[in-house]
Amino acid sequence: MGKKSVAAAGLVLSGVLLATGCSSSDGGSGGGPHKSGGTPAQPSASASAPAPGGAEDGAASVAAYRKWGLKPLPEAPAPPARKPVRAKPGEVPVISDVPTQQKIVFVTFDDGAEKDPKFVEMMRELKIPFTMFLTDAAISGDKGYFKPLQQLGNAIQNHTLTHPNMRTESAAQQQHQICGQQEKLGKEYGKAPRLFRPPYGNWNEATRAAAKACGIQAIVLWRESMQIQNMQYQRGDKKLHPGDIILAHFRGKSELKGHTMTEMTANMLRHIQEQGFAVARLEDYV
Repeated sequence: MGKKSVAAAGLVLSGVLLATGCSSSDGGSGGGPHKSGGTPAQPSASASAPAPGGAEDGAASVAAYRKWGLKPLPEAPAPPARKPVRAKPGEVPVISDVPTQQKIVFVTFDDGAEKDPKFVEMMRELKIPFTMFLTDAAISGDKGYFKPLQQLGNAIQNHTLTHPNMRTESAAQQQHQICGQQEKLGKEYGKAPRLFRPPYGNWNEATRAAAKACGIQAIVLWRESMQIQNMQYQRGDKKLHPGDIILAHFRGKSELKGHTMTEMTANMLRHIQEQGFAVARLEDYV
């Protein structure tokens, strides 16, 4: 894709994201009936062990949360020895959550349009694990912004080149969108993604075939999506459940009605804390 076409794609993407958000109705088809397979992860024997550093680290953590107007989240348990999300040989699973009995959820951020330095500061201080699903047209203006976030241990995963509705793309076009972004992200960030999220949560069997051909190991949807202050739930009980995957976005004041990305993130973490959940790293389970 030439520089002119990438710039044009970025303008189109910006308009689409402003009008609709990344997910369908910002809650979208990201979850629905797709339940991850495998055996629920069991609590590790070391899950209740104190954090390294003892009281000093604990006090620093409390201070960091207080700075951002938050109460500390529970400590995440040790990752399972065997990842609970498994697929049949040759199959790319489609998941909205992870099978586990532990009170953990997984935080993900899509697109990459907003590049707020305060968000980097926030995540460095809070040490919250999260996964980035990046679109080339959204990040092309400053790909370096995401490297400090990656250096904190947060994985960069695939969200297509130009953010199309994959259901309306041909099989060849879908493969171009996924494989093309695999190549770009691998070159820029040193590692090709293992996970893929289709824009708007829209996919079909051609998407799975393209993902497999491009080296993707799982298609990741979601159960909840974060708005500005409130969380949109797919289930009728309007609650988080163990293993839920939460969708958020790299968005700024123009899309968040004057609120910043750090304010939106703080609101999301507050919902997680109030329901007694810890945040675990998605790649440790998938």
